Amino acid sequence: MAKIRSLFDTSLFLNFESPADTLSRYQKGFLQTDLGKIYQAIPWKELIQVFGLKVHKTGPKAYFSPQGKLALMFLKQYANCSDQQLIEQLSGNLYYQLFCGVLIPPDKPLTNGKLVSDIRCELASVLKIEDAQAVLARHWKAYLTDTKGLLMDATCYESAVRYPTDQKLLWEAVEWSYEQLCRHCKVLGIRRPRTKFLKWKDRYASYKRLRRRPAKRRRSITGGLLRLLAKIDAELDNIEEQELGLPAAYFGKRELIKRAYNQQFAKFYQGKNPKGRIISFAKPYLRPIVRGKETKLVEFGAKVHKFQTDGINFIEHLNFNAFNEGTRLKKTVREARKLFGDIRFLGADAIYATNKNRSWCRLQGIMTDFKRKGRAGKFENHRKAFARQITRERATRLEGSFGNEKNRYGLHRIRARTKQTEILCIFFGIHTPNALEIGRRIANQVALKQAA
Repeated sequence: MAKIRSLFDTSLFLNFESPADTLSRYQKGFLQTDLGKIYQAIPWKELIQVFGLKVHKTGPKAYFSPQGKLALMFLKQYANCSDQQLIEQLSGNLYYQLFCGVLIPPDKPLTNGKLVSDIRCELASVLKIEDAQAVLARHWKAYLTDTKGLLMDATCYESAVRYPTDQKLLWEAVEWSYEQLCRHCKVLGIRRPRTKFLKWKDRYASYKRLRRRPAKRRRSITGGLLRLLAKIDAELDNIEEQELGLPAAYFGKRELIKRAYNQQFAKFYQGKNPKGRIISFAKPYLRPIVRGKETKLVEFGAKVHKFQTDGINFIEHLNFNAFNEGTRLKKTVREARKLFGDIRFLGADAIYATNKNRSWCRLQGIMTDFKRKGRAGKFENHRKAFARQITRERATRLEGSFGNEKNRYGLHRIRARTKQTEILCIFFGIHTPNALEIGRRIANQVALKQAA
């Protein structure tokens, strides 16, 4: 197959060369693609040991080997598609199959998209970010030319949740609680208590249709939903004593609704701002992250503090609660030193430029791009020029990588359903572009050696 041939000009049946020869050609072509470069840049054996993955000798044989499971997670972020779409593309794309180490018969394609979810849950339960990043850093260090510079910043990787409001949250709690009340009454064969649910259902429906929702209407609907939820909750407390055998998940949801009710009650009647505020019953670990951007004042997801060395990003701290990244400068420098050795200069924005951080960096002999406080020194012009260069590097390379990860590698709105799997998606979403960059550097080095 030296040239491309048209199927429609001749026949739909082609006489290929021997299967082994055809597969070897595909393997050579695969290594030249971006996916092949990612494959060559990842230390598979060491990562498998960090995750503690093993081949199970008992039970049915797994579709994917330990390496294939890790590869599927890298491929998920690279393809940036849903689980079902990934399985469909995997069944029809030989390069994807070579990356994951499987060969799927064309007449028996995979159809179960839950395979990806099962593997994601398995890996999320054993992920240790610090250990996994140490393995990647050791393997990639040979391809980093400038490890004495450090750039740091924080960003928020949003979760795929609807924009939360007090009214939405309260109505969701009322709707679920009323549904459970009806089910209990049906099982026990008792009369359903009066709750005025249908009246408030109509009121909330008319409230949702409003384009503008003034404060008076918001207060009215919030107070009414709080009173309705309290009444339904009291009825459920009485009925639960009569019905036995309810699952643990039911009581977990009930406890979550009670916590949300107490928070909303304190906010509405007492004017308190509750700590650990629940904004989603599906993802109760999410918290509002105030970012102060022009287009998005508040974001809902994981806040990640990252540092970058020679264009390669690493996670320093990940939390679903808001935190001040300016206090993490010392820990970040120590982490970078542990991975790459001495640090001579760093770039960070104004939130890091506290007196403590300035003094510590001066004692450590680290040059920063912070704005000078006080009188200019002897070599102020040289310092300013160097600081501008560091600032430009941080504004383009580091902050540009945030947009690349969100728009290209599936971190714009993370659709994972649990806290652990969301962290796993962030980990692979950050290190997939890292592996691609390292793979390209490896390919360039090989090309230079061949040219020489």
